[in-house]
Amino acid sequence: MNTANKITLLRVVLVPIFMFFLMKNNYTCQLIALAIFLFAAATDGVDGYIARKYNQITTFGKFVDPLADKMLTTSALVVLLYYGRVSPWAVVIILAREFIVMGVRLVAGAEGKVIAASFWGKLKTVTQMVAVIAAIVLLGGGFSPVPAKLITDILIWLSVVITVFSGVDYLVKNWSLMDLKGADQ
Repeated sequence: MNTANKITLLRVVLVPIFMFFLMKNNYTCQLIALAIFLFAAATDGVDGYIARKYNQITTFGKFVDPLADKMLTTSALVVLLYYGRVSPWAVVIILAREFIVMGVRLVAGAEGKVIAASFWGKLKTVTQMVAVIAAIVLLGGGFSPVPAKLITDILIWLSVVITVFSGVDYLVKNWSLMDLKGADQ
C-alpha cells in the first residue's frame, strides 16, 4: 500500500474518533472534534498531491478517497442534524446525490471504468467541509454578531446547491453508462 492510500485510510480511521468528540455536549470536546475534522480535511489535499506528484494514483485510491470524504462529511452532518444545526432536507439532498453518484460509479466499475472526481465534485466537497467547520465552530453560539444558525443555514444551503449542481453534472457526463434499453432490445 502506497503513502497516498495510507493517508486516505487515516481519514477513514479518524471518522469515528471525530464523531466521538463531536457528540460530546462539551465545548472542549467539540474543539477537539474540530481539530480532528480540520486535520482529516487537510489530508484530502495531501493524499491527492502525493498521489499525483509521486505517481501513486491507484484504482483503490480513486475509490476510497471520495468514500473517505463522504464518510467524514456525512458523519458530521448526521451529528449536526442530531444537534438541530442543519436541516434534515439539506442532509437528505446531500445523501441522495452521494447515493446516485455511488450507483453510477458502481455501474462504471462493472464496465471496467473508473470515474475520477470532477472540479464540481471537488468544489462540492470543499463547500460541504467549510459549512461543517462553520457549524462546529458556531455550535456554542453566543460570539457571533449574526445568529449562528443563520450563518450555518446559509453555508449548508450553499453547499446543497453546489452538491445538486455537481450531481447533475456528474449524471450528464456519465449518462452513456446507463443502459436504458436493455440487452434484449
